[in-house]
Amino acid sequence: MKIAFFSVRNDEIDFIHQFAKKYDIEVHLSKDALTLDNIHHCQGANAVSIMTTKTDEKIIKKLKEYGVVYISTRTIGFDHIDIKACEKHHIHVGNVSYSLASVAEYTIMLILMALRNMKLIIDRFASQDFSLNQIRGKELTHSTVGVIGTGKIGQEVIRYLSGFACHIIAYDLYPNTQLKDTVEYVSLDELFKRSDVITLHAPSMNETHHMINKESLSIMKDGVVIINTARGSLINTDDMIEGIENKKIGYAALDVVENESHLYYKEYKNEVINHRQLAILRSFPNVLLTPHTAFFTNQAVSDMVEYSIMSSKATYENQRNPWQII
Repeated sequence: MKIAFFSVRNDEIDFIHQFAKKYDIEVHLSKDALTLDNIHHCQGANAVSIMTTKTDEKIIKKLKEYGVVYISTRTIGFDHIDIKACEKHHIHVGNVSYSLASVAEYTIMLILMALRNMKLIIDRFASQDFSLNQIRGKELTHSTVGVIGTGKIGQEVIRYLSGFACHIIAYDLYPNTQLKDTVEYVSLDELFKRSDVITLHAPSMNETHHMINKESLSIMKDGVVIINTARGSLINTDDMIEGIENKKIGYAALDVVENESHLYYKEYKNEVINHRQLAILRSFPNVLLTPHTAFFTNQAVSDMVEYSIMSSKATYENQRNPWQII
């Protein structure tokens, strides 16, 4: 079996070769994203492994012509793949899972940094301003944390939060009965109204698109802290900027933002970048931004590569595939 890997980062290469040998797989590696210009590298491949590259019907149709039967994205999210086109052309699609601790620990870090105004403290220390002006923080122990989305990562975040003795409320379309002794499930509006901190762990779907918007912000507490390590599309960025400017939002810590895919994971030092909203967010002293790196640990990268190979091989060999979506 042969798998063509695209958008390969340097830190993935050793893992790809390690697991290709383990599972007896032939691989082709490309650091470039999969496009119509380089899709010819998929000839002879049975599966392709991609990252967050937009994969539209033109690409999918060509993959079908080359005999590719499976597209594996080395991510949990798969909204960058045209699923309907894959169904139309009879190509299977799968995502991967990875260490829950990676995103969950990062989320807790962002919550604590936001509550303690850590961006401002670090920036001021660097300029030898050691005063206490405007850096007094809040304690997580005395906060109500609203968790939106109680899937695997949301559950792990809740487990960590439990150790801080804070009050945890949660919203999910499908409440998890195993969490009934740990969290209080509430309606989404009630979560917005009661939370001091809101952390997002929902998937990108039509139902969740811009769930944080002018209307939902209007019923939140003044000074609410918003954490997003899920998907940028969950937040209407213009409405968030307005909420920060009018002091409805006290702090935002964002590992993801809307329309990030053309920027993140690339270097633009000393260049003008085409993302006005990001430039505005970066200017705020109470906004902490990181470039979609919550997942980025040794264990998570190893998992993503190995599961992409295992998933592709399982479908190719008509075996049970827990990561297959269609």
